Amino acid sequence: MKNPLAPAWLTPPSDLNAVDQKIWPRTARRNQHGELTVGGVAVSDLIRNYGSPLYVVDQEDFEARLLSTKRAFSDAANKIGTTSKLYYASKALLTTDVVRWVNEAGLAVDVSTQGELAVAIAAGMPGERIGLHGNNKSLVEIGRAIAYGVGAIVIDSEIEIERIASVAGAQDKIQPVRLRVNSGVHAHTHEHLATAREDQKFGVALSDVPDLVAKIRSHSHLRFLGLHSHIGSQIFVVDGFLAAAERLLDVHAQLLAGGEVPELNLGGGFGISYTKADHPLAIAEMATRIAKAVADKCSALGIAVPKLAFEPGRVISGPAGITLYSVGTIKDVSVSESGAGATRKYVSVDGGMSDNARPALYQAEYSALIASRVSSATPALSRVVGKHCESGDIVVRHEYLPSDVAVNDILAVAATGAYCFSLSSNYNFLTRPAMVAVKSGNSSLLIRAETEQDLLSRDAGYQGGRAE
Repeated sequence: MKNPLAPAWLTPPSDLNAVDQKIWPRTARRNQHGELTVGGVAVSDLIRNYGSPLYVVDQEDFEARLLSTKRAFSDAANKIGTTSKLYYASKALLTTDVVRWVNEAGLAVDVSTQGELAVAIAAGMPGERIGLHGNNKSLVEIGRAIAYGVGAIVIDSEIEIERIASVAGAQDKIQPVRLRVNSGVHAHTHEHLATAREDQKFGVALSDVPDLVAKIRSHSHLRFLGLHSHIGSQIFVVDGFLAAAERLLDVHAQLLAGGEVPELNLGGGFGISYTKADHPLAIAEMATRIAKAVADKCSALGIAVPKLAFEPGRVISGPAGITLYSVGTIKDVSVSESGAGATRKYVSVDGGMSDNARPALYQAEYSALIASRVSSATPALSRVVGKHCESGDIVVRHEYLPSDVAVNDILAVAATGAYCFSLSSNYNFLTRPAMVAVKSGNSSLLIRAETEQDLLSRDAGYQGGRAE
């Protein structure tokens, strides 16, 4: 029976133990003991070896998504007589090992800060396969990027034209650049995830593009590659990409009169399934429809089809990651809904908004299951919450879990491979969890767990002996 507190999209599952392959990593399954395994490794072994909470990345899934996403855009581009270049959006999930996987798959990597650039360099990513973003790039960041030979810097405002040109000139290098355009396309996504609205911090207005490109071309140390657009994140439909491409190609055609415009970068933001209610368009279908729209528009304008670039992140790392927690306290809370009484089970775990800020930031929904065992109990509408001193510290807002969920059960949350580790914090002085990769029955450490000593080591009072 459906709990009246449940949202319309959530219905009691027929099998509380099922592992939905639409949501969970491709190697996730129950073993003969009913325990969840990922990459052939049991969750209890992972917790025993690395602690709880724990970020887990299905390396096989991640690597397969790199290749399938690359193939989808390459095939789509080939069909319209051009080529494609894919930049993995490192802000989704970044470690040196992740960059090595990206490099081995033949993708480029997109960074937006000096720290992200440092990780890419430390991992050995070739400079020509790095793109630098950011709306407020410092001279130090620009200088380091140019010195390393990054393949593209995205100009986000007029002031950056002179800034990048001066640094390139000082190093006697010619730096390839793109110009980020605020297309005005409103993507179908959360308000805070839409990045092409007129009233926001990224990009320049379409009407300003011709003058700004003329300024770029006036500098002998800059080489103009083309226009860049990013309409948002967690996008399920193709319409916004098609509208942005149409608008950018109109300006692209005008710019050809003043010189070459070899590329068009349409960004990323491709969505994934966090719950059974999510139905994103398959990435291959997205790529095909975007490419066809570009080809049709170029034909109408009478221009050659440019090289296409994209920046997928979440669609690669998101589904490959899960987070494991240990259940602490459990309480049933009675709530009156439309005059009728109902109960919601609150399941507290040993992490929370410090390891997954997305529910608090975006009211993001997630899926969860008991991973350490199977259960034949009835489903109970549950809310998985963290241990932070915040009522908004919610990990999974709406889920049906077994009514016999118990202290010390291992609880797994799906699709946490994107923007969970990246947005993690030390709120309430919780230490950040370890991150491990699993593949072919083995686990390997990607990021070690923080310790209390790590937190204290940055405290000047503690270091100086003024605190005990």
